[in-house]
Amino acid sequence: MQDGGKVDEIPRGISGRDAQDTGALNTRSLFLEPSSKRTHVPEVIAAIEARRKAKLVHKPAAKPLRKNKRRQKTIYDDFGEALRTVWVEE
Repeated sequence: MQDGGKVDEIPRGISGRDAQDTGALNTRSLFLEPSSKRTHVPEVIAAIEARRKAKLVHKPAAKPLRKNKRRQKTIYDDFGEALRTVWVEE
């Protein structure tokens, strides 16, 4: 059986990122830059708003006239036991 390798102890507060690394996050100061201006495109915004409003307009479907329908109704006694079922018209 081989002996395991040595585990390095790293003190708290040390960053896991290498200081020599020149990755995308290190080259740009994220929160120090001023916010950039956005270009408004009124035609595109108007088209998007028109589609959104068209989707919001809901025409209620015509409900069919409800005729008197027969259904079964269960008759219960005072203790909650079912006694019988009867047909009722609504």
